[in-house]
Amino acid sequence: MAECRDLLLSGLQELDLPADAGQIDALLYFLELIEKWNRVYNLTAIRDREAMAALHLLDSLAVLPHLQGPEIIDIGTGAGLPGIPLAICAPHLNFQLLDSNAKKTRFVQQAILELSLQNVSVCHRRVEEFRPEKQFQTIITRAFASLPQTFELARHLLARQGILLAMKGQFPEQEFAGIDARVEVIPLQVPGVDAERCLIKISAIGAHRQARH
Repeated sequence: MAECRDLLLSGLQELDLPADAGQIDALLYFLELIEKWNRVYNLTAIRDREAMAALHLLDSLAVLPHLQGPEIIDIGTGAGLPGIPLAICAPHLNFQLLDSNAKKTRFVQQAILELSLQNVSVCHRRVEEFRPEKQFQTIITRAFASLPQTFELARHLLARQGILLAMKGQFPEQEFAGIDARVEVIPLQVPGVDAERCLIKISAIGAHRQARH
C-alpha cells in the first residue's frame, strides 16, 4: 500500500488539494474495503491497487473544487464513487449516496460505518422514485447515464440555483441536444490517468447556453 500512498500524495499535490494524514489513511482504507468486498460483490473491474488509487480516488477528488454545498447527492454511486472520497476530504459538506443496486448500497453502508463518516448517508432507491425532504445544491454522477437521461431523471432533486455535475471521459457533444439549461464543459487532468476526462456542469435550468473552458 506504500506505492498507493505515494501516488495519492503526489496526485493530491498536483491537484492542489489539501488532505491531512487522517484523510489519507481513510482514503487508503476505503481502497482496502473495495478490494475485500470486490471478491464477492464485484464492485469494480479494476483490480490493481495503484490503478484504483488513480481511477477511483484521484478521479473522484478532481471534481472537489467544483462542488456547491452544503447538500450534495451522488446518484448511481455504485461502490461509493465519487461520493465517499469526496466526503472524506470535504467533511463540511453533507453527502447522500443513492443507488438501485442493493449489494452496492450494502457495501457503501458498511464503508460509511467502518470509516466513521458522519457526513454521509446512503439510500437504496431508483433516482426517479427518490423524494427527499430537501433538495440538493449539487447532483453529481459518474458513469450513470447519458446527459439527457440523467437530467430528466434527476432534475426534481435540484435546489434552486443548484448544479448537476456529470463526470465523463471524452467530450460528449452529441448528448447536449434537448437540455434546456446552461451547459459548461470543464476539462480535467487527473494524475495517473492517461485518458481524456471532463466534467459537464449543468446550471441555470431553463436558460439554454453552452460554454467550453
